[in-house]
Amino acid sequence: MKTVNILMVCLGNICRSPLAEGVLASKLDPQLFTVDSAGTAAYHTGSAPDRRSQQVALKYGIEIGHQQARPFEQADFDRFDHIFVMDRSNYINLKALQPTKEQWEKVELLCQNQEVPDPYYGDNDGFERVYQMIDQATDRIVKEVNPYEK
Repeated sequence: MKTVNILMVCLGNICRSPLAEGVLASKLDPQLFTVDSAGTAAYHTGSAPDRRSQQVALKYGIEIGHQQARPFEQADFDRFDHIFVMDRSNYINLKALQPTKEQWEKVELLCQNQEVPDPYYGDNDGFERVYQMIDQATDRIVKEVNPYEK
């Protein structure tokens, strides 16, 4: 059976996308799905997720401290079956890489018509709100990609 590869993308890959990676991975069978995350900017390459993302994840029993930020690479369009971006800015950044039509069909906003706000410059409440948005969006994704959840 082929593994389904899913990528979560935000700007710096330390707040939203690592949280989304952890939340979605906690809901899927690791033998059937691989979940990763990346940023459209390389500001934090090699860094662990923001401590506030780690704290809110741990509050819900999800450990993300092992993750390391990395930039999105052109090859990710081919490596992943689904690519979820957190906001329109990330969407535009990926489109600027000029993917093929087939590659571009894999990209969508995580919350469909709503953006996941960047909580980096805010307080802990922002991270909680982001967690709740991601949790809800990943429930939808699980139903869409996991044949055992239909």
